[in-house]
Amino acid sequence: MRPGRPAAPADPPRPRRSGRSVLRVLVLIAILIVVAVAVGSWLQFTERQAADTVHTVGSSAADRVDVEAAVQSVDAVSRELVLRVWVTPRGSLGEKGGAAPVADLSLQTSGATLGDLEFAAHERLTTKDVQVALTGGSISDYPFDTYETDIAFRAQMGGEQVPVRMLFSNNDTLFSVTAEPVPARQEAVVALGLTRSGSLLVFAVFMMVAMWALAASVLIGAWYLTTGSEGLVWPGLAWMAATLFALAAFRNTAPGTPPIGCVLDWFAFLWAESVIALCLVTVVITGVKKSLRQETGPT
Repeated sequence: MRPGRPAAPADPPRPRRSGRSVLRVLVLIAILIVVAVAVGSWLQFTERQAADTVHTVGSSAADRVDVEAAVQSVDAVSRELVLRVWVTPRGSLGEKGGAAPVADLSLQTSGATLGDLEFAAHERLTTKDVQVALTGGSISDYPFDTYETDIAFRAQMGGEQVPVRMLFSNNDTLFSVTAEPVPARQEAVVALGLTRSGSLLVFAVFMMVAMWALAASVLIGAWYLTTGSEGLVWPGLAWMAATLFALAAFRNTAPGTPPIGCVLDWFAFLWAESVIALCLVTVVITGVKKSLRQETGPT
């Protein structure tokens, strides 16, 4: 080094990646995963417990007719549910261990149920599916739609009324069903309330949040492209167009196949599609103007 010339400044020390910071991040991620799995397991367990619950309504006499009624599916569009019924006569009312009635058995249902059930004497009993009409609520409120109905069974054997006990359960995973017993003498009556299951509600809310997040991402990308100096950015346009059509396919994966015009659409889907389409058109128009300006500019 020549005398009189100042020494060159030394390079600042480069920060070293600390192994502890990486370990902390990994531990934090592991904790978040464990918490998420624990919360999900608890929610799944409570929903499973509710689905496995059997509600018992009616008489407990020794000589009675047991009716096992299980919801198989709920059609919110048609506003009806399918109820699978299994009848078992107990005590002196049945023979062969309850496999057949000792006399002709007539099972009368509520007004919401489409049709009564008839069983011949001494013939083996089989399960039967009946349709039950739903009241209240509308599919347009999806995923917050609720419905109500009543289920009742009255049994007559040999022309005389006999006690009935109903064991009600729900097998439709898309709906949660609450059952409230209605006092009756020899009938079994239960009032039902139907709402969307917790897992379906969580997924539907996630869909709405994801739709708005995608729309916001496209909006930010459009702002970046329109304020820049570049013309038509084909990768960006392809991403926006793909998001526009992918969002429609994503909407069709909603459980229960809700029709267009429900709460899901008005809260998120239609607005997100509008924002993405508007951003795509704006970016194309702005990009074309910039490209033409660059071509006609001085060379």
